[in-house]
Amino acid sequence: MELFELKTNIREGRGKNAARVLRNEGRVPAVVYGDNSETISVDVLVSDVEEAFKLSETAQVVVNLKVGDAEPQVAIIREVQTDPARDDMRHVDFQIVSLDKKIKAVAPVETVGKAAGLEMGGLLQVIRRQLDVLCLPLSIPTSIKIDVTDLKIGKSIHVDEIKIDGVEIPHNVNFTVVTVVRPKGAALDDDEEGEGEAEEA
Repeated sequence: MELFELKTNIREGRGKNAARVLRNEGRVPAVVYGDNSETISVDVLVSDVEEAFKLSETAQVVVNLKVGDAEPQVAIIREVQTDPARDDMRHVDFQIVSLDKKIKAVAPVETVGKAAGLEMGGLLQVIRRQLDVLCLPLSIPTSIKIDVTDLKIGKSIHVDEIKIDGVEIPHNVNFTVVTVVRPKGAALDDDEEGEGEAEEA
């Protein structure tokens, strides 16, 4: 995976006035932190962060982060804060990561195939649009593909059934990820009632 190089400057100023000056220059305040390093205040071009998101093949953006004059290090964009009224970028959190240590990330759910239940008037529902994953930084899946071809009305695919080499999906409850439901008002058959009781249990 080729990573986008994102350059940051060490940030000296603090407070609202300093942040306002940065934003007027097309930059935004940010911090860089990691397990074995102190937190560093930096600033970064808004356009570079936007470009990193645009070029990323995964929902969790991984970059080669250059802090000042230091050598680039692999980092993930852990959080981007935006102004809800103006929808502009206000702050960015970068986390330095180790290439041989698993991290927590997110990946979108993607269904593959046409569910059998659709031919009988059923509706495919994706209950979880994305899932948390534990994996190496360069092994974050672009998506979690779920084959729904054999899914009939009243049947579901649960998180325990999803297996991806090298990727863990942490969870405490075996929740539903994808299901096929009958349109509202239609009567349930015995199989669907059993599935519903199993969900409640």
